[in-house]
Amino acid sequence: MKFERITVDPHVMDGVPCIRGLRIPVATVIGMLAEGVGESDVLHAYPDLEQEDLRQALAFAAAALTERHLPLAAALG
Repeated sequence: MKFERITVDPHVMDGVPCIRGLRIPVATVIGMLAEGVGESDVLHAYPDLEQEDLRQALAFAAAALTERHLPLAAALG
């Protein structure tokens, strides 16, 4: 699976995996979902996010536990 919505840029959040080049770390989104925050509430808290961003963040987290190489999109901009 290619993670087109997950970007890593050393100039954005010190290279932490983020959603679409935004300063929204994947870990923040996954953490919110893990704490029981509903998807609609996450999307409300971060209006720049889309439903597909949440799906891809979850898929990225799952892949990170099993893969050594994760295909990421180039940083936007």
